[in-house]
Amino acid sequence: MREKVEEVLNQVRPYLQADGGDVELVDVEEDGTVKVRLKGACGSCPMATMTLKMGIEKTLKAKIPEVKEVVQV
Repeated sequence: MREKVEEVLNQVRPYLQADGGDVELVDVEEDGTVKVRLKGACGSCPMATMTLKMGIEKTLKAKIPEVKEVVQV
């Protein structure tokens, strides 16, 4: 599943990079939890939680049903 998650993150990444940020995949756990690290402008942005939940998590869940949650580490 890690490869699938990386593929989807690669689709989301250009939108984050356009605003000076990025996302790094840290881990994919067996229970469907995906751990990511927001980098650059995204790491300190007050809207980071919204980006994480409404952008990254929503996209991952839509494309990979096994994903249950995305958390920032």
